[in-house]
Amino acid sequence: MLTSKLLLIEDDSEQQRDLRVIFDFLECDDVSISTTAEWQAGAVDFAAVQTILLGKCGGDKQRNKLLAEIQALDEDIPVLLLSTESSAAQLDALTSTDSVLGSVQLPASHSQLTRMLDKARIYRESRRTEANERPVTLFRSLVGSSRAIRQVRRLIEQVAASNANVLILGESGTGKEVVARNLHYNSNRREQPFVPINCGAIPADLLESELFGHEKGAFTGAITARQGRFEMAEGGTLFLDEIGDMSLNMQVKLLRVLQERTFERVGSNKSIKTNVRIIAATHRNLEERIAEGEFREDLFYRLNVFPIEMPPLRERSSDIPLLVNELISRFEKDKRGSVRLTPAAIISLCQYHWPGNVRELANLIERLVILYPYGVVDLAELPEKFRIQGINMAELGGRDEENDDDEVPGDSYRTAATLSPQLPNENFDLKEHLSNMEYNFIKQALEEANGVVAHAAKRLNMRRTTLVEKLRKYDLQRGDEATNF
Repeated sequence: MLTSKLLLIEDDSEQQRDLRVIFDFLECDDVSISTTAEWQAGAVDFAAVQTILLGKCGGDKQRNKLLAEIQALDEDIPVLLLSTESSAAQLDALTSTDSVLGSVQLPASHSQLTRMLDKARIYRESRRTEANERPVTLFRSLVGSSRAIRQVRRLIEQVAASNANVLILGESGTGKEVVARNLHYNSNRREQPFVPINCGAIPADLLESELFGHEKGAFTGAITARQGRFEMAEGGTLFLDEIGDMSLNMQVKLLRVLQERTFERVGSNKSIKTNVRIIAATHRNLEERIAEGEFREDLFYRLNVFPIEMPPLRERSSDIPLLVNELISRFEKDKRGSVRLTPAAIISLCQYHWPGNVRELANLIERLVILYPYGVVDLAELPEKFRIQGINMAELGGRDEENDDDEVPGDSYRTAATLSPQLPNENFDLKEHLSNMEYNFIKQALEEANGVVAHAAKRLNMRRTTLVEKLRKYDLQRGDEATNF
């Protein structure tokens, strides 16, 4: 069933009959059909309606009045306008309203109506997420359930409460700052500042002033005294990102601060005591930099008290479905739109090598939200480089642009069994991968169903008793208070 509690307001009885045939074909089981007069007489239970299709309503003036009444009752309810070729141009002003998601050209094709109903459903789900104010604290939660990310969480738990210096290693875009913020949030310094600085983004001659501050007149342009990052982070955590790009001269000065716990502002000889925890991060191999004479060995050992290595995304591809869900939730929370991905699209993303890691994934999701607002993105809609190579698009249920109107609803939701992907890496563990995928999809289905197991089972197309067994297997049966047995 593509949607539920759908309301069609249409005064043309012939058009009502034609649309009823389409709704039956699409298995829309919960559809109410009303006229303008019935609607105004209160014959419709508006509280139960999730999506409205607005047809001929006695002219543009009457339709404008009806739309205003609908939005007065619920400004977030999605509205789709039914239009003919002659009236399509007159809908531009109406579709500028946020809740009016667009128009359905009459006579309606199955594929167009399917996409628009999906768009309305996704819009409604995203608005419900905003209304519930579900917290999306991506910086606090290391998203994923793979073995590698669980190891990172364990290391964070072990070292967070101490004051030991931590060195976070990993490729660019893997989420090293996420780890740093987790360390700060779980430490006894969490009520104090967390101050980040990218050592590679600041010129070497300005980095000293940025870290330690300066006095008035210390150099040209220093018209006032200024605090540095060490003073800003007093009592809290200083995150030195891309420490491997720091010049040797600054490395000497930083080493002294770590040893003496004091520093001086530029242009001053007054020592300032500091109480900050240092967390450093780099994408470079510091041991190679030491061998090349580009990084001090003594500073390396000062920083490398407790190393944490953040795995690249290609080595934890089973986390991608959960990451996609979390990133979409962030866009919904920020009221920047929403989107949904089909299983074929998700599996294709799981096979991509992700040179930009999580940052590249976040950029992709943002692009899809812009290109397909409140839409369903199938494999064909992904940018070309993210698609699985050597796979027949028809086998994945991708849309054929030349025969779009003849598409059978549901084809774009073929299961992953039709795929023939390549193994992601040499250490690929199929059992763990499938287990993590199943866990993530079950958890997502429960969230969408507000914890109601019967609804989640229907969403996953499985028996309720089977889902209950899997919830016990993954220790989810009572883990969430919203889970309703």
